Amino acid sequence: MQPHPTSLPDTSSEGLAGPPSVAWKINGEVITLFGWGPAILLQLAHPLVAAGVAEHSRFLADRHGRLRRLRQTLRAMLALTFGDSAQVAQAADGINRIHDSVNGELREDTPAFPAGTRYSAHDPELLRWVHATLLEMLPRTYELYVGPLTPAEKDRYCLEASGLAPLLGIPDGYLPTTMAENRAYMECMYASGQISVTNLARALAREIVYPPHPLPARPLLWLMRLPTLGLLPPAIRQAYGLPWTRRDERALERSAALIRRLLPLTPTVLRHWPAARAARRRARQGVAGG
Repeated sequence: MQPHPTSLPDTSSEGLAGPPSVAWKINGEVITLFGWGPAILLQLAHPLVAAGVAEHSRFLADRHGRLRRLRQTLRAMLALTFGDSAQVAQAADGINRIHDSVNGELREDTPAFPAGTRYSAHDPELLRWVHATLLEMLPRTYELYVGPLTPAEKDRYCLEASGLAPLLGIPDGYLPTTMAENRAYMECMYASGQISVTNLARALAREIVYPPHPLPARPLLWLMRLPTLGLLPPAIRQAYGLPWTRRDERALERSAALIRRLLPLTPTVLRHWPAARAARRRARQGVAGG
């Protein structure tokens, strides 16, 4: 069992970053949920991550469990971004406790990892890959559906997110602090052969991309499927065997353009996560009280 961090970075009632941060700007938008699909598929393209998800969750067997897993992950992300110091510590502790039991060994050979390779959710290498996929996908989703980000904002987002390292027991300096560092790291991972879509990952992906659903949910799932497939690197999409056509590309462009036009007219109660709204209220009250 990995020892949990005994100390946390200095946090305040405004969370790890606070109201001027790019993390609040990006992660507060509900629409950035559309970036989680491609990020998860990228995560599962690492064979050790896919094995950990398949063998230590009921993802394939329990359809309701998938929704619970997504809600838990989303709650943790929002608490880490928008929580006060106690909420940040609680969220990190919850993640670490889940990771305590996620370990095992790979059951199939891959180009970089032979069968029998051990894995652990506390492995900094795996944590860095998962982290990098979110740094890649969430800003891209924001730009697609909300508006442009400057290069400085993207770098700031990476730097702010690196503050999570001590909370999860990741060595200092292990996480990228600029977008260029993140992309260089991901390209290195692709070139190394470590990122290889396994049959297990394909089975997990089918449940993410084509989940069973009631008929009324079909338009929303179609809308979410567009960025899930469209934002993936083409080679990864092809390795999964997921179809993507020029018609799909146009549908993604047009639907995103429509959402960008409608978003400024959307009430904040629908546009922003409750945790983000609560954090901004705390920040305003703190200013007023000061």
